[in-house]
Amino acid sequence: MSKALAPAVEVLAVQYPGRQDRRHEPAVDNIPDLADQILDALRHLDDRPLALFGHSMGAVLGYEVALRMRDAGMPPPTHLFASGRRAPASDRGDQVLRVSDAQIVAELRTLSGTDTTMLADPEVLAMILPVVRADYRAVEKYRHDPDKRLDCPITVLTGDSDPRVSIDEARAWEAHTTGPTDLHVLPGGHFFLVDERDDVVAIVRRRLAAEVGPQPAGTPR
Repeated sequence: MSKALAPAVEVLAVQYPGRQDRRHEPAVDNIPDLADQILDALRHLDDRPLALFGHSMGAVLGYEVALRMRDAGMPPPTHLFASGRRAPASDRGDQVLRVSDAQIVAELRTLSGTDTTMLADPEVLAMILPVVRADYRAVEKYRHDPDKRLDCPITVLTGDSDPRVSIDEARAWEAHTTGPTDLHVLPGGHFFLVDERDDVVAIVRRRLAAEVGPQPAGTPR
């Protein structure tokens, strides 16, 4: 997405503890702590329009970061893109934490977002399963504050065959902002944005242009 949106939009990716270059750091297993860390990393970026894009757990994190930006007196995000995640109030009562490693691997296969060769490699699984469990733990423990809502527009993206998000659960994001909400249902499952990248990029570009207007190269983030 970074290359596709350049040069008008500068994309800054969030890297969670326990992953990639931060793989030696302990994974964080709760949404509030992760949101606090992301907020701290964004504090110096208050001189330009800032939009937030989050997929799956990242959508909830984006929502919580946006709330924290407002509470901290920072300029609010121009837009929140919530992808592949049901609305914060739509709790299914999942209890993935109590299942076995084999069941978690089966869940990952169902979502089709992880290379199947990795899921068959015991050494790789030994590295990724603790991080995956931390993610599930964070999501399962998360409870939104029903008294708080955003003011910014929210664009919701979801796959029409995502086993983790129904269309109604995606549409329910509209209850979490006083601003406008639009819903885009694209072909695919939980990781629809891989195959539908061009459409996703077009939606993001169109929404950002509507919010902040034409910008010099590298201006909006």
